[in-house]
Amino acid sequence: MKKVKYIIAAVIALVIAYIIYDSTSQPTVNDLKGNFKEVALYRNPNNTGPIFRIYAVTVQGEPWEEMQKYGDLMPYTKYGNTKVFFFQEGQPAPASIKLEEPNFDTQLQQNCIAKYEKDANGQVSLTRKPFNP
Repeated sequence: MKKVKYIIAAVIALVIAYIIYDSTSQPTVNDLKGNFKEVALYRNPNNTGPIFRIYAVTVQGEPWEEMQKYGDLMPYTKYGNTKVFFFQEGQPAPASIKLEEPNFDTQLQQNCIAKYEKDANGQVSLTRKPFNP
């Protein structure tokens, strides 16, 4: 009987250890190449309907796959919308973001190298040079 208690305790301890390990080893934006830095954020104050999040982020180089991963790591709410605008590090980038389009100063649009968007249906897109013809 005592042996069974030890086995059950060991199994519970292993499960708890796995849960702790799994929750602390999830990837974060700090794990990505490109030195991503969030420079502006907008989140609407609405907590009862769709939640809209818009980010302006600087990045070193043009790591397209890492930009996709960065966007995927950003918070998303079902029926909401998450946008991430990427700008080259060292180039002018927005200091503030607003909900209405255009989401930031139009003079800075030429500096935007990519736009990640996850829409209300969960569809994801990454557009290179979204404001250049």
